[in-house]
Amino acid sequence: MTGGIALEGVSKRFGDLQVLTDVNLQVAEGQFGVIVGPSGCGKSTILRMLAGLERPDAGRVLKDGKPVTGPGPDRILIFQEHALYPWRTVAGNVAFGLELAGVRPADRAARVADVLARVGLGGFERYYPHQLSGGMRQRAAIARALVMDPEVLLLDEPYGALDAMTRLTMQNELLRLWQGSGKTMLMVTHDIEEAIYLADRLFVMSPRPGRVLRQIEVELPRPRSRTDARMVRLREEVLGLLQIAA
Repeated sequence: MTGGIALEGVSKRFGDLQVLTDVNLQVAEGQFGVIVGPSGCGKSTILRMLAGLERPDAGRVLKDGKPVTGPGPDRILIFQEHALYPWRTVAGNVAFGLELAGVRPADRAARVADVLARVGLGGFERYYPHQLSGGMRQRAAIARALVMDPEVLLLDEPYGALDAMTRLTMQNELLRLWQGSGKTMLMVTHDIEEAIYLADRLFVMSPRPGRVLRQIEVELPRPRSRTDARMVRLREEVLGLLQIAA
């Protein structure tokens, strides 16, 4: 499985608004990258370009060293809003992409059952989104992505709408799903502690027009403790970078 992603000298403008300027970042195959930065600095735009939903005005957006020219099943973007179809059951939502891909019903059912068990939703196949908690709906959205077996998962503040305790639980679940999978992750968050807890490689961005202020290799051993003095120091360092740039 391959899945290295990169931006090289990327700039992006929407009308008169310069959103990104000369952005360079790279996440190697199997790494967990996290982007932090102030609102409006282009974090989500970076994910959308890697997903093939936006094109850069300058520079290159790459997957495995090749230009990203459009969406593809090798890269899936998960939003803060789960965007589940309310008229479909959990199993129906998770199976939707497989249906579009023409996967046979028996194979489809087996893959859906497997991924729902992996995300802790075994037994909820026939439930509808409105019957689930916020955390469970987000688990279903992640299952819908994982069932397609993408090489790259792009996560746009997936836990931003969850309460604090559910968010901590979901962070650990995401790490469990990622570790040993070989998948490349790139996540956007406003939560510095969340970023340091999850990341192998952390990108700190400036205010708009966004650029990478610093790339930090987070070399803390896993599993990580949120009270580890090294983690606390790194949090202060990132917070300091963001305050200076503001």
